[in-house]
Amino acid sequence: MLPLSLGILSGQKKAINVVPAPQKPPFYQNFTVSAYARAYEVRDMDDMKKLQETWDLISRQVKVDKIYLETHRDKLIVNENTLTSAIRFFKSKGLKVAGGITYTIDESNNFETFCFSNPEHRELAREVAEYTAKHFDEFILDDFFFTSCKCDACIKAKGNMSWTDFRLKLMTDAGRDLIINPAKKVNPKVKVIIKYPNWYEHFQGLGFNLEVQPLMFDGVYTGTETRDAVSSDQHLQQYESYLIFRYFENLAPGRNGGGWVDSGGATYLDRYAEQFWITLFAKAPEITMFDYRQLQSQVRPSQRGAWQGTGTSFDYDAMMREHYTLADGRIIQPTIARAAGVTFENVDKFLGLLGNPAGLKSYKPYHSTGEDFLQNYLGMIGIPMDISPVFPEDGKMILLTESAESDPQIVEKIKNRLQSGNNVMITSGLLRALRGKGIEHIAEITYTDRKALVSDFKAGWGRLVKSSQDILIPQINYLTNDSWEEVSAIKGESGWPLLHRAQYSKAYLYVLTIPDNFSDLYR
Repeated sequence: MLPLSLGILSGQKKAINVVPAPQKPPFYQNFTVSAYARAYEVRDMDDMKKLQETWDLISRQVKVDKIYLETHRDKLIVNENTLTSAIRFFKSKGLKVAGGITYTIDESNNFETFCFSNPEHRELAREVAEYTAKHFDEFILDDFFFTSCKCDACIKAKGNMSWTDFRLKLMTDAGRDLIINPAKKVNPKVKVIIKYPNWYEHFQGLGFNLEVQPLMFDGVYTGTETRDAVSSDQHLQQYESYLIFRYFENLAPGRNGGGWVDSGGATYLDRYAEQFWITLFAKAPEITMFDYRQLQSQVRPSQRGAWQGTGTSFDYDAMMREHYTLADGRIIQPTIARAAGVTFENVDKFLGLLGNPAGLKSYKPYHSTGEDFLQNYLGMIGIPMDISPVFPEDGKMILLTESAESDPQIVEKIKNRLQSGNNVMITSGLLRALRGKGIEHIAEITYTDRKALVSDFKAGWGRLVKSSQDILIPQINYLTNDSWEEVSAIKGESGWPLLHRAQYSKAYLYVLTIPDNFSDLYR
């Protein structure tokens, strides 16, 4: 039986009956589309009638080239007979089939992960990897291959190390010794892919090792979910769906398999669709829809944005005029799957006409933090960004945020760039972090403890431009005639640098003042 939430159509005006012609993958010219099925849904695939019904529902609304079948989540291991039956079913539909593993003990308990100091958990992790490799030539680790455990065993094992150093070593060793090597011993052909989530600024603190793992595993995959910046606790900006894919591509060029989006946390369907658009603009070769269950969910009227009807790229009303006749004769209205389907159909029409992504290089050393996710806010105001783990030696301009301070050679690298005739822009956060560490040998510009609440701005002798509200910024001091205000922030009869310029050797050091609230950049 199909879920009751599908909503049978009755009396809907001007409905369009969609009868898709039989096709085989690949369905799109510029990318492939995958679906991910959690262990809970794979477990239920022992009911072949239900499986056929759910697949009929999904595949009539969105064309799928590949499916990932998860073998483990929350200590649930899918029965072998069920797993092999599901593999046969999807292969018979022409799909590529890969495996998936989520290393959680109880996802509902604050995403409780495995404790890799626990011998029983370690043994289970190895057994699951071997079991999965037995059935698949490729499998992906969903984004819980980290540890947040602080049990007594972890505390003892950590010793005098920081939690970051301890977890980086623990999870790097676990990836090699418990996942990759055991899997390849069972199946030498197997490709083991690690999928990273969207909170890249904080990976090292939970054991994700971006310096080692992307080349240790056979490939990486990118979580490009940004959901809703206001209602979600992460408050991620939409631009991250693009930038994080480019960043991970720079970590392991040519080894980034694709982007991954779910429908959770997106108040309006436009936001769900937009995550796909932005991911594909980053030239992701594959897009994965998480998950098989969500794709069957009924579209709710509350998911229609108030701006619908104004010519937006996602047309909710046009989508909802469609309906689908299933193999058993029932008529259904679109589900979440159709929101993905119309998005892929639209973007595929012109994606191949676009050039390669380009942006202002921004250096982020491995395992660094500082002014977290700032580049995404800059991307939102129209500055194309490109994060790199390697310091950019060439290019007329680069941006360095506070995270660059973790490189002990950063001041010398800045000097060398300037002496080579290439400009450098640093943020006020990095200026503060480098105080007393040599930045003053380039220019005596000082980050002070004073703040200013500003609403007027000017460039040169131009007229004042007013923001929609007051913005709190740090006050930057400098020596007159040694450096120059390019853009000023004004309050009353006083002003402070918003963009500052200082010459050094053959180029310029610029200081960009960042407001205390990054979203004030939008004002």
